[in-house]
Amino acid sequence: MNRLLQYLFQFVSHLWRRLLSLLRRRRHEREMEEEMRFHLEMQIEQNLSSGMAAEEAHYAARRQFGNQTWLKEASREMWSLNSIETLIQDLRYGLRTLWKNPGFTLVAVVTLGLGIGANSAIFSVVNSVLLRELPYREPQRLVIAWSDRPQLQARTGTTEFPISAADFADLRDQNQSFEQIAAFHSQSFSISGGDDPALLGGVRASDNLFALLGVEARHGRVFLPEEDQPGNNRVVILSDGLWRRRFGSDPKIIGQTISLNNEPYTIVGVAPPDFQFPRRADLPAGFGFPSEVDLYTPLALTPEQSNNRGRHYLAVIARLKQQTGFEQAQTEMAGIAGRLERQYPDTNRNKSVRLVAFHQQVVGNARSGLLILLGAVGFVLLIACANVANLLMARGAARQKEMAIRAALGAGRRRMVRQLLTESLLLAASAGALAMALTIWGVDLLRAILPDNLPRVDEIGVDFRVFGFTLLVSLLTGILFGLIPAIQASRTDLNETLKECGRGSDAGGHSRFRSLLVVAEIALALVLLAGAGLMARSFVRLMSIDPGLDPQNVLTMDIRLPRGKYQPPQQAVFFQRLLERLRALPGVQSAGAVYPLPLGGIEEGMGFGIEGRAPAAPGERRNAGPRWVSPDYFKALKIQLLKGRVFTESDGAEAPPVLVINEAMARQYWPDEDAIGRRISFNSRDNQPIWREIVGMVKDVRHTALDTESRPQMYFPFTQFPSSFMTLVARTDGDPLKLEPLCAARFRR
Repeated sequence: MNRLLQYLFQFVSHLWRRLLSLLRRRRHEREMEEEMRFHLEMQIEQNLSSGMAAEEAHYAARRQFGNQTWLKEASREMWSLNSIETLIQDLRYGLRTLWKNPGFTLVAVVTLGLGIGANSAIFSVVNSVLLRELPYREPQRLVIAWSDRPQLQARTGTTEFPISAADFADLRDQNQSFEQIAAFHSQSFSISGGDDPALLGGVRASDNLFALLGVEARHGRVFLPEEDQPGNNRVVILSDGLWRRRFGSDPKIIGQTISLNNEPYTIVGVAPPDFQFPRRADLPAGFGFPSEVDLYTPLALTPEQSNNRGRHYLAVIARLKQQTGFEQAQTEMAGIAGRLERQYPDTNRNKSVRLVAFHQQVVGNARSGLLILLGAVGFVLLIACANVANLLMARGAARQKEMAIRAALGAGRRRMVRQLLTESLLLAASAGALAMALTIWGVDLLRAILPDNLPRVDEIGVDFRVFGFTLLVSLLTGILFGLIPAIQASRTDLNETLKECGRGSDAGGHSRFRSLLVVAEIALALVLLAGAGLMARSFVRLMSIDPGLDPQNVLTMDIRLPRGKYQPPQQAVFFQRLLERLRALPGVQSAGAVYPLPLGGIEEGMGFGIEGRAPAAPGERRNAGPRWVSPDYFKALKIQLLKGRVFTESDGAEAPPVLVINEAMARQYWPDEDAIGRRISFNSRDNQPIWREIVGMVKDVRHTALDTESRPQMYFPFTQFPSSFMTLVARTDGDPLKLEPLCAARFRR
């Protein structure tokens, strides 16, 4: 052990002395020359004292002393770091060479900078979306639980379904795999008080959601267990954005009361600035989460809700125990679901539970697309490298005479390759600096142009991984495009080159390699061209999809009424009067109301029975998506009527119950019949079914996404089925946003 420490001490001391010699180079050179001069003069004096003539004494002393230049080099090797000195020389010479050729240097740096910059910019997206950990405590242990319903999946194409409150309670109480498990769902809140009432996006969640995620409140506290009970749940945690926007970042807001949906809520906390859970892109389409969550309130399930297995509306998140694996938890969930199926066959038949790692849930289908995009820009970088390698090959042919002279003066082939490779790395380093600047600038552009449904798009930025990636790509690029041209340029026939006749085999080698580079460029360009063509084709096909409605010049407005203040009959009257005022505004062609709005992120389902047919088997309910609309809704969005009629003002609360369906519903449930005049039931009064007659059929509308097939939809007249939340749609003569200030002023009155 002592010998090892002694050896390490000697090595470090030796290395330190050599490093110091680089800083004291001139001093060492001066001392070495003085010492050599001293020894030479001493030898000359000895020769003179022995009787030699002065000139002979000088010559004899020099012969005896030896080659001074060789002695200096040997001495330098003893006290200096020769490799570092050589590198410094190569860097100086390379910088001078590139400075003398500004045109070549500029073209090479810009070409490589654009290629590296494109890769770094896309990598910043990949890094933020795929590689960076989610901003929660130990996010690798977080999973999302979904209801797995194969038969419903076959009909709708959806793979992830919410869980009923009763099933959630059983999963929470019977599992042995999770540290904690929480449920949540979205709910809109209208905040009143002050001069600016607003509609806010909210989340109702189990009291342990924040603890499960490992998130503490920035101000105040999170929910207490007793607050997750009906009657004790009038507390709220504000998002940082709402706290700043509406309450002016007031730290004394904790404990104050605000009015949400016309009910008093006490503010108990403010969430951290970077906390936003869940984002709309984190969950599948149909959950209706707002683009920004403004507040959180306790879930507070009532006993009736906790025992309801028919309504599926909860998203469930859980944290795995330390020693529990994902597969083990999945097996346990399947076992619990099997027991529930045997215990409750009417509601849980053909229904299981499927776990998804939360990171995978957030990333979704973005992984493959981003990796393909990164590969595409990688091809662009390879093309840029081939272009610069061709430039270096052409420049190397012009420097053959220089290489020959250096070889004649004693420079080895390895030394020349190193010099040329150093020049290439200087080009790559300059291009890397340009690429880093382009990346920092390009990230803001990417955030602006990337789609909002891309997960974690607001987290895209430049961090140490992006810097490291840019540095690594720059170094590899410098070696890739510089090594082979350097080797080619170092293959010099001295006789032929110095005679300026060396255009034989060497030129042929250069020509073959440059031809190979051209072939590689064309091949890569064809791959990119084919990919771009396929992408353009997909885009054209997507844009050519008929959404079933015309969104041009349409303004939408979300309105939520306090339920305690407006009962169902009053809700219908309110929206009818509001639509009348909207239609009276200048520039409005037609106006209607709907809930939920097409392509708005909310997709619900409702079971029904068909008159004259046997009830559906358990677990195989007939299902369609409901929409509550006003009579002029179809006109406002230009949804085409195919058969029958749409609603009129005469379809009021006292009129016979009616509805309108879409083509998909008619095809699925009346494939060889005319659906007009058929009756279906949804609920019962005094154990008697309430039948609704189908009076019309309209064209299919893409309610979930443009790339998702239309599923069965049914439209109810909102006067017969009032709702406290509606979205107004107004078709205008010109730019609909110009109508927004007028609407706000008119509706406040």
